[in-house]
Amino acid sequence: MKPKILVVDDESTIRDSLRESLAAAGYEVACAENGEEALALCHGQDFSLVISDLKLPGISGLDILQALRNQGSQVPVIMMTAYGDVDTAVSAMRSGAYDFIPKPFKLGTIKKQVRAALRATTALVQDRAGQEVAPHPAPRAGTPDMDGRYMRMIKSCPGLARVAEMMEKIGNSRSGNDTSILIQGESGSGKEIIARAIHEVSSGSQDRFMEINCAAVPETLLESELLGHEKGAFTDAKSRKEGLFELAGQGTIFLDEIGEMGILLQSRLLRVLENRRFRRVGGKDDLEVKARIVAATNQRLAEAIEAGTFRNDLYYRLQVLEIHVPPLRERPQDLEVLINSFLREFNQQLGLECAPVDKTLLESLQKYPWPGNVRELKNLLKRIMILEEPRQLEAEHFPAHVLDGRNPRTSSRQQALGRATGMVPLAEVERLHILYTLEMTENNKSKAARILGISRQTLREKLRQYEAAEADEGALKSDVAEN
Repeated sequence: MKPKILVVDDESTIRDSLRESLAAAGYEVACAENGEEALALCHGQDFSLVISDLKLPGISGLDILQALRNQGSQVPVIMMTAYGDVDTAVSAMRSGAYDFIPKPFKLGTIKKQVRAALRATTALVQDRAGQEVAPHPAPRAGTPDMDGRYMRMIKSCPGLARVAEMMEKIGNSRSGNDTSILIQGESGSGKEIIARAIHEVSSGSQDRFMEINCAAVPETLLESELLGHEKGAFTDAKSRKEGLFELAGQGTIFLDEIGEMGILLQSRLLRVLENRRFRRVGGKDDLEVKARIVAATNQRLAEAIEAGTFRNDLYYRLQVLEIHVPPLRERPQDLEVLINSFLREFNQQLGLECAPVDKTLLESLQKYPWPGNVRELKNLLKRIMILEEPRQLEAEHFPAHVLDGRNPRTSSRQQALGRATGMVPLAEVERLHILYTLEMTENNKSKAARILGISRQTLREKLRQYEAAEADEGALKSDVAEN
């Protein structure tokens, strides 16, 4: 049977080119021009892969991805966007996208990604069917897996020794799922890995691990995603829907980017944590929460409390147990473990045989500060493995700034800001200051807006203006080159 691929894009030329190219490669292809149509197709058909534009009218590509994950679908999703910045890529990958491809793209690159994603899916299905021998036996139902995949990774990292020790205590504790946990650390530092390890060592590990990115889901939908809703609760509620608190059973609910949750929903979450009960939106009956709540944030919640954007009582209710994940730059000794772990993962997914990292190359990579942390490392390795298919990682596979141990974005902006004297227009000084503040806050728009003394909406508008100006400048340079 041919693998079935769904292509979602509001531009007909892109839909048509991908349909023709993928069909010629032997795939069955369906197309949708918006998110509503895409989700309707997903309800009626089983797709092997979804390729979606991020920016769509109405329901976005991230909304499609979140809806599929909330429905329990693990179909790989490749995101495309014309806005190829780091922040967008991070949002897509953090929400569970298989990979991220900026426009314009080469059809050959798309085909490579498609082959890799389908191989990864096949490997996962085989593993679930028991056709491949697992390195460790599966835990008995109701028994925590103290040596699960994520727990093994944490134990192998010297820089996470204190975190591993806490994991052991959580696994041995009799406190049960009513003990909530707060994970704090920089963006991309591995908070989701910690959350999944907590699930592995919890008594409810036989049930589902349900995650939701509080920053990626509009607040009007987030309540329904968490609590569920009754038929007729609001305009589009055409049937009853179970929320994450029900679907997780006795498993784990991971609330990523909890600092982005609106203040009203925070008060409702607080009541759920205190009473371990909730009602669906529009419902009358109380339901019991049996899952463990794990929250994560890259914000300094103490500052958010001072700014009035996060509830003090919710913070103390969440941080019954608090775990701090150090950034990768503070634990370069973990780099070898992480690289080789990711290489094994990608070797299996892509059918490759790349050898463990060479010690000389490792020393060079340990000098780089990895501003994007573990996520930056994993995504960089994935791109190298897909595009280069190496048998051994070489220095030539890595960008020059990585081998030189410098973060070019930060240094260039610092230098540019330093040159911004009275000879430079005030608007340019403002632009550099905003971009530099975003860099320093790791693209945390809420925190950057507070530091700058402006609203998030004003900050977003400024960034849209800068994007439009850069696009116009690029078009002008292209016209000049052609003439």
